[in-house]
Amino acid sequence: MDRCAGLDWAKDTHQVCVLGADGEPLLQRSFAHHERDLGWMCELLVELEVKRIAIERPDGDLIERLLESGLVVLPIHPNELKATRPRFRGSGGKSHSFDAFCLAELARTDNHRFRVLVPDSGETKALRALARAREELVKTKVSLTIRLQAELDAFWTGAAMIFYRLDSPIALTFLERYPSPTDARAVGEKRLFSFLIRHGYCGGKAAVELLAKLRSAPKGRAQEREGAACRAAVLALLAALQPIVEQIGMVECLIADAVRVHRDDEIFLSLFPNPGSTLTAAKLLCEIGGRREPYPLHKVTPQYVAVHHEHASE
Repeated sequence: MDRCAGLDWAKDTHQVCVLGADGEPLLQRSFAHHERDLGWMCELLVELEVKRIAIERPDGDLIERLLESGLVVLPIHPNELKATRPRFRGSGGKSHSFDAFCLAELARTDNHRFRVLVPDSGETKALRALARAREELVKTKVSLTIRLQAELDAFWTGAAMIFYRLDSPIALTFLERYPSPTDARAVGEKRLFSFLIRHGYCGGKAAVELLAKLRSAPKGRAQEREGAACRAAVLALLAALQPIVEQIGMVECLIADAVRVHRDDEIFLSLFPNPGSTLTAAKLLCEIGGRREPYPLHKVTPQYVAVHHEHASE
């Protein structure tokens, strides 16, 4: 059996345990998360002739350093590590040093049960970085939109009902121009029609219909001071929300370009004939990456594709 290691990673320090072929500890110590210690850690692992190292994550700078050192990395799911602890400690407690030992034992005795981490290509990593950035931006957008909806429900319900999506560019532009019922008093059919044309409205409803919806909505009871405060809150939320929406659009364009220049673009884009499904193809490509063994073709069923389409469109 080969010498193996376990690495319990954290934000500031990483605990390493190296076991010999007989299971006896050869090294147990922590390394700080900075350049000098990371370099020293990798050199020490190579010096000790460690063949495999188990860790609870599949990517990141730390993983890149281990792979560059020529180490075989076994990514272990946290649930798998949790199930391993009772094998070595009846109390079920955990600590950084104990988790590093458990990971090392998994690498030493159970390595045949785990897949070896195969690094993805640079183009796949770039696509994954863009997809994750979009995901975080969308979370921020959803949070701000919910807050904006709450503000409008409190004093101007009609503005939240006139367009299909409150976070659409046209809805945000309308609110920027008319952030309160007082600002919208002079809005008539002609003015609204001109606004819709100028901003490329494609909702399929006539200006008179939208105006009726705006005017028939329940009217808020906010007094002058409260109304002014609500108006200021709406403008503040818009100032935060509009750049987020613009950046999401820019990142989505970058994702579409990254998918189309990827070496596997034909495979993944062919699964989604709809031109608007580029994001879904990108999400699936990021999840599968360059290692296809766990995803044989017979498992890529219409149901599998539909599930990924649903999650990627959120």
